[in-house]
Amino acid sequence: MDEVTVRQLVDDVRSGSITPDEAVARLRRLPFADVEGASVDHHRHLRQGMPEAIYGPGKTPEQCARIVDELLSNGTGPVLLTRASKSQRAACIAVDPHVVELGGCLLWREPAERLAARVAVVTAGTSDLTVADEVVVTLRAAGIDADLIADVGVAGLHRLLARLDDIVAAEAVVVVAGMEGALASVVGGLTGAPVVAVPTSVGYGSSLEGVTALLAMHATCAAGVVVVGIDNGFGAACAVARMLLR
Repeated sequence: MDEVTVRQLVDDVRSGSITPDEAVARLRRLPFADVEGASVDHHRHLRQGMPEAIYGPGKTPEQCARIVDELLSNGTGPVLLTRASKSQRAACIAVDPHVVELGGCLLWREPAERLAARVAVVTAGTSDLTVADEVVVTLRAAGIDADLIADVGVAGLHRLLARLDDIVAAEAVVVVAGMEGALASVVGGLTGAPVVAVPTSVGYGSSLEGVTALLAMHATCAAGVVVVGIDNGFGAACAVARMLLR
């Protein structure tokens, strides 16, 4: 439940279009609802400006479906399921097939109102696309459209330079890179916009499943680049949304 919905509920009670008892019944699910072991947070949008998202790993398909159903049935905002397996996605699509599917994530009720801001999501390689897709769909859940600029890593900097105008024009940039993670430093030195770097677990042996990229991004000499955890496209998108939506 978001602030607009709460205000509308108050107005409906004032106008007499719903009864106080009906309003209490709706508010009873705030701030959260117990759904067989999950405490579904209906209050998060009021606190943070973004609704709760569902993290797929560790949950059964049935648990995912029940949580999705709770959020769809007792709220009006977007519902996002991330990192879902094929069976989890199938169970949740059966709840409501009107869904956007991208990068193993599902998004219901994408906001119609969009933020007038340009965001670039830049990947070093095509192997980083799954994480980049998580960034893009999470931003879409926040009402923010992003331009995906893929496969422009430092092994061929001419590819990045060919898209430099698009990157510099963005009001925020998310850089998704594995291997040695150098792309974040390069982009951070080319734009004055906020840069959020996402190290990925892509790379050969000495990349240490993303640890090398993580440390390199933390050690960047491009001042002001912020870094999220390995493969955390969701967290990067939420950071950008907090910057822009405030």
